[in-house]
Amino acid sequence: MLEQLLIFTRGGLILWTCNHFTNALKGSPIDTLIRSCLLEERSGAASFTYDAPGASYSLKWTFHNDLGLVFVAVYQRILHLLYVDDLLAAVKREFSRLYQPQKTAYRDFDEIFRQLQIEAEARAENFKKTNSLPAVAPQRKQQNATWQGEEKNAGSEKKSDGDGKKGRRLENGGFVVANNNSNANLKSSGNGSVNIGKENESANIGAFDVNRLQKLKGKGGNGNGNGKKKVAVVADKAEPKKVVKKNRVWDDSPPQAKLDFTDHLDGDGDGDKKVDFLAKEQGESMMDKEEVLSSDSEVEEEDDDDTGKDSKPEAKKKGWFSSMFQSIAGKANLEKSDLEPALKALKDRLMTKNVAEEIAEKLCESVAASLEGKKLASFTRISSTVHTAMEDALVRILTPRRSIDILRDVHAAKEQRKPYVVVFVGVNGVGKSTNLAKVAYWLLQHNTSVMMAACDTFRSGAVEQLRTHARRLQIPIFEKGYEKDPAIVAKEAIQEASRNGSDVVLVDTAGRMQDNEPLMRALSKLIYLNNPDLVLFVGEALVGNDAVDQLSKFNQKLADLSTSTTPRLIDGILLTKFDTIDDKVGAALSMVYVSGAPVMFVGCGQSYTDLKKLNVKSIVKTLLK
Repeated sequence: MLEQLLIFTRGGLILWTCNHFTNALKGSPIDTLIRSCLLEERSGAASFTYDAPGASYSLKWTFHNDLGLVFVAVYQRILHLLYVDDLLAAVKREFSRLYQPQKTAYRDFDEIFRQLQIEAEARAENFKKTNSLPAVAPQRKQQNATWQGEEKNAGSEKKSDGDGKKGRRLENGGFVVANNNSNANLKSSGNGSVNIGKENESANIGAFDVNRLQKLKGKGGNGNGNGKKKVAVVADKAEPKKVVKKNRVWDDSPPQAKLDFTDHLDGDGDGDKKVDFLAKEQGESMMDKEEVLSSDSEVEEEDDDDTGKDSKPEAKKKGWFSSMFQSIAGKANLEKSDLEPALKALKDRLMTKNVAEEIAEKLCESVAASLEGKKLASFTRISSTVHTAMEDALVRILTPRRSIDILRDVHAAKEQRKPYVVVFVGVNGVGKSTNLAKVAYWLLQHNTSVMMAACDTFRSGAVEQLRTHARRLQIPIFEKGYEKDPAIVAKEAIQEASRNGSDVVLVDTAGRMQDNEPLMRALSKLIYLNNPDLVLFVGEALVGNDAVDQLSKFNQKLADLSTSTTPRLIDGILLTKFDTIDDKVGAALSMVYVSGAPVMFVGCGQSYTDLKKLNVKSIVKTLLK
């Protein structure tokens, strides 16, 4: 049975709850639903599952968008209640008749709800009874008829072999028509007859066509075998010869310059003095520069809209007077069929911007749920209304729900006399070590002492790569070499930072695929043992649908393999290679939607200064352009 049914406004005012449900809910399923689904634009989902200590609930909901009401039903997850959707629709219909904006108490709705619940349960019982008996007998008759037809078909094929006669009668009254190529179309009549012809043509599409083979033989050389010889000759001619490209030598060319730019250490150990510290040369990091959104994109968007209007002729054009009258008067209530064309166009546009298909579909469902039943204002079109609703939804999703000011958190940790620990995780080859150095460069510009921890003890050259960055940035690095436990290396690095007074410890980890359980278990151990202040997922801006798989499985593995009752998940996202994607910025939306973690850094180049903040307005305009 139901555990609770709740009616509240979009502003959070509870209008009515069912009083005859005596069991108190464990945990806070309603608050979690509002936080995780309704505010995160996931309201297009069918249901929501909430797991609490000692209980597991399923929640279903519906909206009355015109009145701004939300109806939520809560029941035990193990119970499969068929009448919940029907009951919610009936409650929505009856309560909307009683609703008044000034009224806050609806005690008279209790009796109405009891009656609606009894009727919904009765309809569900009747539905169970009518659908409990499967129709088995007709299937058996069909099978018998098929078997009889196959036997008769087999007999008719035996009789029709061989001679090229036009046809003859069979025992069952059918007639076999045979052509010169021994292909027969069988049409038998009588009880249990089977018609083999055009109806079964689709089942034999991949079968061998004798007519076509004979035509090919005739063209190839009248069946004398010359066709095979010609095919063999053509095959011999088609084989390309291997050509070895010779190096071009220029007579007047100067000698090639040395391309090895690595820093070679002398035997006296003075290599650090000869390093050109790029921190002094490259200037201010892009993180501290305010990015101004130019109006060029808006002008381009308007031009695109104008050209789109002229270049896309509609199949059915309304009359001038009817369209003008509808725009002035407005539509009574928006229905799902009215929203589908605009939502389909928006979904295709999001997918062309590299948004994962699953995410684009869920976003469109959420926007449809928020607009269905709403009255269209005067002088507005459905497409512009859907576009505005989608823009608001994207801004809400991409805007961080918590503070992402790392410098403030670093100062707070400094006051507690402990280092601020950041762990960089992600799949192979996304640029974790390079972007770790960019973050270190940005922190150095704000007078913060930084130490690197080389915990990638798996990949060859990882320690040397981080050592090079540390020398160039003139910051300390803690390393223990290869084939060591990364969790122990990170713990010792944090202890060393506490002794030396370092403000921030940046922990580099090995790249790992989300399905590699041994490496994911090692990462879960590192996070559990050291309890970092920030877990940053480093992901490429180039990925599309794989972003959903990467982030969801990383979070799932960190939760499943952790020995803690409250496992640590991904806290933030660092997007790399953002300068290579042009307007395909959909990976940012996919990652934020899946994990709920904000994008804290954006890597947009190969130098230490190429690190930016995410401009939400710019991303939203690019997605919808």
